[in-house]
Amino acid sequence: MHGRVRANEAVVDAPIGRHPTDRVKMAIRPAGRGKRAVTRYRVLERFADFTLLEVRLETGRTHQIRVHLASLGHPVVGDSVYGKPRTRSPIPLDGYALHATGLAFVHPAFRKMIECAAPIPARIERLLLHLRDGR
Repeated sequence: MHGRVRANEAVVDAPIGRHPTDRVKMAIRPAGRGKRAVTRYRVLERFADFTLLEVRLETGRTHQIRVHLASLGHPVVGDSVYGKPRTRSPIPLDGYALHATGLAFVHPAFRKMIECAAPIPARIERLLLHLRDGR
């Protein structure tokens, strides 16, 4: 995320709905105007101008992580929709600095827990190496 997130961990509990003027985007909405959205985050590592977070969702709203973090003033690196123009990466990133290392859900038909895992992609590893070198 852009900036140094102060709290070591926190919860964002803010409803999300369609942006009032830009129908492509989502936004934090007043009570009754959006669906409940809860995002928990924990700081994993801090850099000069960036913070690496572990994020866990209690709900699954469209663009939830991007909207909640941008609302805190810490948009996802590379996200030109919710954080422009300051979300540019210090190195070429080719996408967002956002990755689901794990995903779990109950299969709707079989009622069994499905768990998936994926390593951090090389593009994000390169960004982290660059940030660690510049501490």
